[in-house]
Amino acid sequence: MTATPTPRVTIKDVAARAGVSKGAVSLAFNHKPGLSEATRDRIFRAARELGWAPNLTARTLAGSRVDVVGLAICRPARLLGLEPFYMEFISGVESVLTEHSCSLLLRLVRTVEEETGLQESWWRGRQIGGSILVDFRADDPRVAMAERLGMPVVAVGHPSLTGGLTSVWTDDTTAVTEAVRYLAALGHRRIARVGGAAALGHTSIRTAAFDEAAGAVGLAGAWQVATDFSGDAGARATRSLLTASAPDRPTAIVYDNDIMAVAGLSVAAEMGLSVPGDVSLLAWDDSQLCRLTHPTLSAMSHDVHGFGAEVARTLFGGIMGDGAGSHPVPTPVLTPRGSTAPPR
Repeated sequence: MTATPTPRVTIKDVAARAGVSKGAVSLAFNHKPGLSEATRDRIFRAARELGWAPNLTARTLAGSRVDVVGLAICRPARLLGLEPFYMEFISGVESVLTEHSCSLLLRLVRTVEEETGLQESWWRGRQIGGSILVDFRADDPRVAMAERLGMPVVAVGHPSLTGGLTSVWTDDTTAVTEAVRYLAALGHRRIARVGGAAALGHTSIRTAAFDEAAGAVGLAGAWQVATDFSGDAGARATRSLLTASAPDRPTAIVYDNDIMAVAGLSVAAEMGLSVPGDVSLLAWDDSQLCRLTHPTLSAMSHDVHGFGAEVARTLFGGIMGDGAGSHPVPTPVLTPRGSTAPPR
């Protein structure tokens, strides 16, 4: 027996639920004057209850301009301003937005729940034509939100974290494995990793990859410490790892970003340890910071600017219905420099 298809919700249904005309619904979602705030709220509530959102692609093809893209980041403002990754990533996004005469609506939030509400508000109020979602967690509420609203998004994260959303990601598992194998090939048998926030999905992926790679090469010791990506946390983690007696401390440390690696280099100097003589250091996210230190920091290098540009291109492709869909970008490549060498 063939199931009866569920009728598609239309603007007429929303108008009937809210007790207004179809024109009033259009005014509300086009953010036009002529409605009281109470009426506008009633329309948005009716649309939310019915699970209806205007078709952005149809509006675009009809001649409406998609001129704002949203991006919310759950990081402290002070830390974000110091982190080269997001500055490079946003620069890449902006390079594509400029080609489309489009602007970036950037907001810092405190929690993923706050962002979920913010993204819905942006979309309901027609403040954005689509959004870039970053820093995914397990069971991330933004997946269901975006699917329910039909909002065009690109998720920056592995498909195991992003549900059915279009996603662009780096192969963190392969990159972590390469880093561990490289240090093991140099002769290091005790390797530590100073990771990022434990709640983040890509941190969990790197943690699992590090454990598996450490087991595969038979390390005598492997440590992992979770942090908040800040230089202060990276310094504390490094100090904790290096205060152990020589036979029990790591001879190599991998960091989840460049800020923590630079902080770790300072801690080693403070403790009178030679880099790379006493301890080798390897940073994720190669940047100018890695090339300005002494010794220069070995790093997992990838084109972060190009990554941001690819994310923005994928979003616009999705909005216009001609996108490439989910896909990875090139895996970070290990770039050896002065901070890694065989152990003494």
